Amino acid sequence: MRVWGGVLLAVALALGGWAGHRLWPRSLVVHPGKSLAPAVEAQAGATAVRLSTRRLLADAGQYDDELFACLMFDWVRGMVAPQGAEALLTYQKGEQGLVYTLRLHLPDDLLTALPHLAYWQAAGILPEFEWRWVTAEALAFYRSQAQRMQDAYNLSARRELEGLDREELVAYLRRFIRFKSLTDRRVRRKLEPAAQALSEEDAHRLSSDIVTVADFFSLPLDFFLGIGAMENNYLNVQGDLGHAVWKRRAQKGDVVLRRGRRGVLVLNESSGIWQITRETLRYAHRLYEKGQRDYSRLPEHLRPPQELNLAEVPSEVLATYAGLLFRDLLDRFRGDVALAVAAYNGGPGRPNPKYAAGVEVVAQHARRVLEHAAVLNGRPAAGVSFLARGRSRFPSGR
Repeated sequence: MRVWGGVLLAVALALGGWAGHRLWPRSLVVHPGKSLAPAVEAQAGATAVRLSTRRLLADAGQYDDELFACLMFDWVRGMVAPQGAEALLTYQKGEQGLVYTLRLHLPDDLLTALPHLAYWQAAGILPEFEWRWVTAEALAFYRSQAQRMQDAYNLSARRELEGLDREELVAYLRRFIRFKSLTDRRVRRKLEPAAQALSEEDAHRLSSDIVTVADFFSLPLDFFLGIGAMENNYLNVQGDLGHAVWKRRAQKGDVVLRRGRRGVLVLNESSGIWQITRETLRYAHRLYEKGQRDYSRLPEHLRPPQELNLAEVPSEVLATYAGLLFRDLLDRFRGDVALAVAAYNGGPGRPNPKYAAGVEVVAQHARRVLEHAAVLNGRPAAGVSFLARGRSRFPSGR
């Protein structure tokens, strides 16, 4: 009783009453003849609570979509690694196919592991989890499954995005877009009521629009995708709140904040997913009015109106304006993608290289993951045999 009293006291002191109630496991299976009581250890003045015959594991999420599971796994792995946790993506048969489980192998000391879990939950990294003790053999099995998943998504063979048909592109982009919106800090920590992760339906609609606009304006799809991620992680939330600029005279639709010798100070906030400011929208609409392209080829919901109403620009039309601006910048900088992307944020006169570098990181990440997924072509990684040096047994084409 004294030992267990010390354990409970140590846990309570480390976590507080709330965490002790919230994180204690719901069940612990005790095998006949085997003691599973954690032991309190004191070494070099530090106290630890361990179960010497078991390893500490937390189940942190289940998914029925392999690509989405891999995206979440890769992100969570980077978030928890600094605290000494090992992320594992495992799989098992479900009623309608494979189910993928994200697991964390934690430091075996409860007093170290449980505060980390509480922090990750508060940060929205692990919205739900359950921890438990497993055998070393079970951990080795989970590691072998996780290694198979990593091998499958790091093959040398790829199918380039440019070679995929529209249906495939939309399906892959849908997962990536939803993943980016779900892991946005404002969504995870509920910092803004308007910041809501995209549903599968919304992500599908947006991915379809992005593919359409990129094709219409002959844009590099990966960088156009990267711009959407860098600007707002595909969330339809206003930006640059309160930002204003001076101009010589007010125009229809302007919100005038002040008048002075230099002219008028007008509100210049950014709109939605693509974060286009009110003044840049005016410029994009002038480009549209020049009529250098046959906009009747676009689906009706993507066509800009004949007259711009700054107060009511549908998010779908913003995608067309964003594509038009990107195309204009590419033409202006003679196809230099890096400069065009930098100017999307800083303007043609002051291109922002840091912004361009961030977009390139997202573009490379999206291309790498989606092209590897395309190699699998819908086949689960669990059913794929690998040759030496990470090469698959099936060709990279269809």
